[in-house]
Amino acid sequence: MNPDKQIIVDELLSRVNDSPFLLVVDYTGMTVPQFDELRNRLSEGGAECHVAKNSHMKRALESAGMPNLEEALQGQTAFITGTEDVCGAAKSVKNFQKEFKKPEVKGGLLDGDPLDEAQIMALADLPPREVLLATLLGVINQPASMLARVLNEPGAALARVLKAKYDEDN
Repeated sequence: MNPDKQIIVDELLSRVNDSPFLLVVDYTGMTVPQFDELRNRLSEGGAECHVAKNSHMKRALESAGMPNLEEALQGQTAFITGTEDVCGAAKSVKNFQKEFKKPEVKGGLLDGDPLDEAQIMALADLPPREVLLATLLGVINQPASMLARVLNEPGAALARVLKAKYDEDN
């Protein structure tokens, strides 16, 4: 392989290995200002969008031991990676797609497992990570809170009866 091409493949390999996700989008028909706007929106969520030859990405995925995204790596493709939550990147792409009717989501990877367009759009509909964690914490705390209330109720009931009896006598 040409040393220049190997440098590009190594850079893509580094991006794929450093990111828990990879989204593949078809940017056919997008203008340069639209592409810049997409990149800006993605960067707000900790993601990056890069364009590379499909053959280079195939080699990088092969080197990383990831599944081959043969069907997704057709046409003009851009690759979205990031260090943050995949849901934020998917939501940015979905919102951009609603506004501009582009780019088309073709597929992706999440922790090495292939994703199709429907799965990526489902990720975009999830609430932010912080909301999910807060919900989980509430679910975990609920049984303990209920137990504390149940254990406190007999003592509280006795206290109410004694107070009522005291108020009745005075």
